[in-house]
Amino acid sequence: MAASANPKLMGGPFVNFEADRSGEIASLATATRSKRIALIELSAAIDKLDLLLGQGADGHSLEPLYCSIPEPLRGYVELFYDRDHQASFRFIEPLMYRSPYYQPDAQSLMLRRVDSDDRPFILSTPRLDSEDSLHWTVPFAEERVDALFKLRSEPASLASVMGLVEGSDDEAALLASFLTDEAPSHGAKYDRPGVRWRYFGHATVLIESRGCTIMTDPVIAYPFAGMSPRYSFDDLPEWIDFVLITHGHQDHLVLETLLQLRERIGTIVVAPNNGGTLEDPSLALMLRTCGFPCVRELSECDQIDFTLGSITAIPFLGEHCDLNIRSKSAYLVRIGQRCIMFAADSRNLDPILYDHVRQMVGRVDALFVGMECDGAPLSWIYGPLLTVKPVHSINQSRRASGSDFRGATAMVDSLGCSEIYVYAMGQEPWLQFMSSIRYSDDSSPIVQSNLLLAAARARGLRAERLLGCKEVVLS
Repeated sequence: MAASANPKLMGGPFVNFEADRSGEIASLATATRSKRIALIELSAAIDKLDLLLGQGADGHSLEPLYCSIPEPLRGYVELFYDRDHQASFRFIEPLMYRSPYYQPDAQSLMLRRVDSDDRPFILSTPRLDSEDSLHWTVPFAEERVDALFKLRSEPASLASVMGLVEGSDDEAALLASFLTDEAPSHGAKYDRPGVRWRYFGHATVLIESRGCTIMTDPVIAYPFAGMSPRYSFDDLPEWIDFVLITHGHQDHLVLETLLQLRERIGTIVVAPNNGGTLEDPSLALMLRTCGFPCVRELSECDQIDFTLGSITAIPFLGEHCDLNIRSKSAYLVRIGQRCIMFAADSRNLDPILYDHVRQMVGRVDALFVGMECDGAPLSWIYGPLLTVKPVHSINQSRRASGSDFRGATAMVDSLGCSEIYVYAMGQEPWLQFMSSIRYSDDSSPIVQSNLLLAAARARGLRAERLLGCKEVVLS
């Protein structure tokens, strides 16, 4: 409770409740240990397999070890050596989603009115029942989820909605308070010459032309009275041809938004993973199993063509604590003569890379680059996946950092950009429940991005750090 009340500790490894709900949390933990015993056994088996390989794999054939694989993992993994004869294993991921370990009954939605940006931190706060929330246990892949979110555009009676969510009589009044008899508004389809892009906050940019609509890393704010400037669901078009997911971190792949948009998304584009390692699960398999019908993997330098344009996958280095994670990609969107690159949290570890990219794609008009250059340490996101805990110095050295001034400047120079937009900084008030970021003027990401903006403007380039919302129309 004390930690929850301290803004400086937001995002830390504690349960985030300002009131004492320890009894409910203890009951939830007990129920979880009972219901999810198969997953707990799977976790223990992963630890045992790591230990087995460390003790029993000495460079000789791994075949004799298959009979010693812990039972929960039998038939679901392949053992292998890397070129330095270090043993490891990979999951056969499609089978895992067909196994007892994929448990859709663990999926649920918590529905409530949003009238404030103040929300508990997403990674450390169990969802407990409350008087203002309706807890709907429903697998994400079910059509009922789409039917609920269709209410943004298609009306239905309270009785039919109650039947949809299987609510009790006691929940009818609460559910009714979520509904309105006013027709919702929609963003008008862009039907002018050229290209328009709209910044929806963080890493979410909507690019529109007459022929195509593309959105990057959707996380959409909710409208409510007294809000800070923002675009919301009311400003979205009825159809989005492509959604581009740069990587799987919780502020870029956001199911809370994606599930609400599923019925109006044509294709979700993701990068392929490296083949079944624990730290790099397949985003495509994950999304397809959650009910997204059209998910396309785009490998580095591959391209999707559409009328008057294309989407090219650009290599994304860094920001993943030096782990071998491939399910990450920057994207270059070309519409007509305009070329815009969304680098997300790419860290420019080797500027020569972008010289090669320039040779491949030509000059880039506008670069969107994240500069959250402090970055969380290795254990913040990946700690639960590490069977050997890193010492403090290693943990602090390996950080999930975006580009700093030097790296971003070299990127701009290599790509020949005339416009630079710093984004994906997690500053929007509606994002802090998942980013836990609150900058001051002397915070390193602000200092570093200020240096970039000043240097760019001194060279006559258009440069801005985006916050809240923005619209630009390109001729």
